[in-house]
Amino acid sequence: MDMKSLKSYLYWLYCQFELITCSYLMEPWEKVLFHSFNVAMLLAVLYSAYVFVPGHVSTALQFLLHLFGKQQDNQHVPVVK
Repeated sequence: MDMKSLKSYLYWLYCQFELITCSYLMEPWEKVLFHSFNVAMLLAVLYSAYVFVPGHVSTALQFLLHLFGKQQDNQHVPVVK
């Protein structure tokens, strides 16, 4: 895929986004607010996924291991007195 076709494909995707969201009807300052809000929400979702998903996956795996009868081996953890 060459750069010209990539550029035209990205432009086509942006036009589809504008059609779906009806943002082509907005004034320029409204578009800035709209896009800023969308980017902020995307960043909030990505940050939340980065912070919270690993903990939830770990908890879910421990629960599944407990269901199947396999106990987690905690003997390698030193006891601090």
